[in-house]
Amino acid sequence: MTQGERRIPVQYAKRIVGRKVFGGQSTYIPLKVNQAGVMPIIFAVSVLLFPATIAQFTNVSWLRRIAELLTPSAEGRINAFYAVIYVLLIIFFAYFYGAITFNPMDTADNLRRYGGFIPGTRPGKNTSDYLSHILNRITLPGAVFLAMIALLPEILITYGNMPFRFGGTSILIAVSVALETMRQLESQLIMRDYEGFLK
Repeated sequence: MTQGERRIPVQYAKRIVGRKVFGGQSTYIPLKVNQAGVMPIIFAVSVLLFPATIAQFTNVSWLRRIAELLTPSAEGRINAFYAVIYVLLIIFFAYFYGAITFNPMDTADNLRRYGGFIPGTRPGKNTSDYLSHILNRITLPGAVFLAMIALLPEILITYGNMPFRFGGTSILIAVSVALETMRQLESQLIMRDYEGFLK
């Protein structure tokens, strides 16, 4: 799920400059299913812990009650209100962060500027709308995946009698680092093969 992506095909028009023909190739725009990475979980935890942090420094009863409602687990059971709010915040921040990191309008403008187009879609606003639609569709499964990974440790600790605590964010970070290390090793091995070929 971390490496999952939706590839949107892009065609480039042929251009003749002098006696040379440029363009005409096809490529794709990779839209990641989990565009935001672990950031939605981090943002959601920050928002959920904020009332508890403020409640520690004040003696306001309603603020302490809100802090209790936003506590992950109490008395060996997972707090259902906390779980629902946590999942909703993760989904919200996945869409929010995805909208910040990928701008469909800029991508559509760049495609048009360099003579690219998505087959079956008119350049400009239609391309931007199409990219937004695709991004909205693939963000939901990524956000649900993040929510499941974030809640899984709480569920296992509550119902699985786990002797130690671990976080879903830690798992995602460890997997991301392992995948990035594998990619770096693979690219180094490919570079070494090319160097051997060129010498």
